[in-house]
Amino acid sequence: MGLQQDTVTWFVGILFLSTLFLCSADVHHYEFFVRESNFTKLCNTTTLLVVNDSYPGPEIRVRRGDTVFVNVHNQGNYGFTIHWHGVKQPRNPWFDGPEFITQCPIQPGTNFTYEVILSDEIGTLWWHAHSDWTRGSVQGAFIILPAENETYPFPTPDADQTIILQSWYNGDYKQIIDQALATGIPPRQPDAYAINGNLGDTYGCTNDTIFRMQVDYEKMYLLRIINAAMNEQQFFSITNHTLTVVAQDASYVRRFTSDYILISPGQTMDVLVSANQNVGQYYMATRPFSDASAMPPDNITTGIFQYTNSEGGLNASLITLPARDDTNATNSFISRIRNTNVTQNPPLNVPTGIDRRVFITIATNTVPCNTSQCLLPNRFVASLNNVSFVFPRIDILQAYYNSTGGVFTEDFPLNPPVFYDFTGNLTGFNTRAELGTRAVVLNYGEAVEIVLQATQLGGGGSHPIHLHGFSFYRVGSGSGNFNNETDPRTYNLVDPPLINTIHVPGKGWAALRFFANNPGVWFMHCHFERHSSWGMDTVFIVRNGTTTETSIRPPPSTMPRCPGT
Repeated sequence: MGLQQDTVTWFVGILFLSTLFLCSADVHHYEFFVRESNFTKLCNTTTLLVVNDSYPGPEIRVRRGDTVFVNVHNQGNYGFTIHWHGVKQPRNPWFDGPEFITQCPIQPGTNFTYEVILSDEIGTLWWHAHSDWTRGSVQGAFIILPAENETYPFPTPDADQTIILQSWYNGDYKQIIDQALATGIPPRQPDAYAINGNLGDTYGCTNDTIFRMQVDYEKMYLLRIINAAMNEQQFFSITNHTLTVVAQDASYVRRFTSDYILISPGQTMDVLVSANQNVGQYYMATRPFSDASAMPPDNITTGIFQYTNSEGGLNASLITLPARDDTNATNSFISRIRNTNVTQNPPLNVPTGIDRRVFITIATNTVPCNTSQCLLPNRFVASLNNVSFVFPRIDILQAYYNSTGGVFTEDFPLNPPVFYDFTGNLTGFNTRAELGTRAVVLNYGEAVEIVLQATQLGGGGSHPIHLHGFSFYRVGSGSGNFNNETDPRTYNLVDPPLINTIHVPGKGWAALRFFANNPGVWFMHCHFERHSSWGMDTVFIVRNGTTTETSIRPPPSTMPRCPGT
């Protein structure tokens, strides 16, 4: 049933895309030179690995359905990869990017050209490094404009502005996580947050810059907001101005207004704002949200929404943002996001008859720490279904494609090994996890449902879970322990949002559905970087279909070589 339904879906999708893009698709070429550069913030100079000497890096701006070639030159001191976050890369996992999942790192002194194939994505995505913590400084926007013959499903904005929310550390991002993993303790908290690389006016260093967005009275602006922070969900608002949400994760949503947004690491959101207030200067601001026991620093970072010809100081100095632990504000905002029935979106196709169900518990755990640098007997790890992911030294895609044994196993548990009160008091509960490189294997065309269950093991709290290679429907979410009899009755199968990164609420669960119609090896992981580094990851392998058009493309001859091969 799943295969038949997916064949129809694939055919409809091809017709949809070919109608839009066949005559207008273009090819673009970019050059990324990645090297260390110095940046001074918080009255401190730090050396960062960046692209083209900029933080954030250069913006890619293309149209829906285009193809992009990015030649990445590694002029730094260590290897890394680049991931095109939210791009499905149909049949093209070789260029997806996560290190030791679909490729090995680009070594210093070498280069590698990525082929980025766009399909139905529209709006705002982003690119970032996918090795250790290098994405903290190697990052940038990936803007996908409507195709030549397309319009926006809302009033055309007078201009658009990219807003990238970031974590700032005084120090090298890779060194921070390397030291934490070696000693077995959590990595340190960020020193500040940033908007487009600017720390604003709240941190006490007079040399810090503030981001200014200049606007004209009565003009409409499209904000392309990206949360590139390392471990922090973020609230964002503009004082005295209403935000109209129009898209999330490169898919249009039903328009709604709000005084603030909540955006998780990895997510993108397109927001309209009208410059309809008294001419002046107004704060834009961001602060973290957390429902975990270990809170991030409660810093507010500012920018300025500045009207042309405005004089004097800020019109409204009072910043109104939800509190750092305001779960009601978070849940209320997320619950309002719905798919919209517009021609610019792919036809709604929510799986109903499910072929493969996967129930995954999310936890932070411990394992014995037995290196000379350990500071405690146990070190922190994280897990999905009690398996803490271990990255191999040969990428899984290459091993799978070439049938190389000993790299991974195909036995990731489809259910937790033990059922318990996931969201209850777990004092005294065994926190140990197993280590392994274990994958889920799906047949081409299967209708898949994944339920993600947060637990109170470790620090608890919510998690942004990102799946490579797909957009999926968020069909349900709730508090407490998932009940497989009653909770599916609450699913939204009418207009669920189509996203690539899902918010799993603390002490709760979230459900997603998709068709496994993209053959390849696809990473799924928490987009809190400390959790992914600790092993809150797994891999979904989608087998080839029965035709060339439903099978993985052959590997390019230029793939970076794995260490020691």
